[in-house]
Amino acid sequence: MPLDTHIVLMIAAAGFFAGVQNALAGGGSFITFPALLLAGLNPLAANMTSTIAMFPSQSTAAYAGRKLVSDVGALSFRKLFIISTIGGVAGALLLLHTPPSIFEKLVPWLVLFATSVFAWGSFRRKPLHAASGMPVWLLVLIQTCIAIYGGYFGGGIGFLMLAALTIAGQQVRAATATKNVLAMAMNAAATLIFATSNLISWPAALALCVGGIAGGMCGGYLIHRLPEKLMRGFVVMVGAVLTVWMFSR
Repeated sequence: MPLDTHIVLMIAAAGFFAGVQNALAGGGSFITFPALLLAGLNPLAANMTSTIAMFPSQSTAAYAGRKLVSDVGALSFRKLFIISTIGGVAGALLLLHTPPSIFEKLVPWLVLFATSVFAWGSFRRKPLHAASGMPVWLLVLIQTCIAIYGGYFGGGIGFLMLAALTIAGQQVRAATATKNVLAMAMNAAATLIFATSNLISWPAALALCVGGIAGGMCGGYLIHRLPEKLMRGFVVMVGAVLTVWMFSR
């Protein structure tokens, strides 16, 4: 779908802000998704285009923290990575086989869930130490569900994984790096599958990608200069407004 110049610039600006947001607090998809809807994409196309566009900046974050990645108790990181990749494939295939009309009805509920998870993850009391752990089978089940959801929609997966990994016994710093790499695995699988879809708006994806990379660089500069809670609060507000808008459409 060809896009007017002013629409491309608006999408690039959204990508820039999302890149800054991801670097500072996370939740960039709450910016890119509505921007693509405003640009005229249907919810299914907007979700897939956003996933593809933000993958490069997400990969950078995963690569930067790779040395902190570790196993989780008896469950190796390699197995978690495989689970995340397979789950991402399953979620992406499920999305491709979801008719746009049905996905449009699901989106308000998905956004509501993602916003709730983001708000919970942003403002809950953070653990200072690792928890006592959970059975390996339970962590495998939880990560499988998160990975499928990540390939399908993905909003809030970072907080879901961070909670699961710390409860399973991983130190908070290692859990943050591990969830970044696992999220990258899910989205890499989804990106490869979505790239074959004719619903992708490549001009929009390119504009988002360029804006996101620039925003990520700017976010790295601002990370010690802007209050994180303010940024997280803004994302929750955007998610709440987006939820109300999607339900009222």
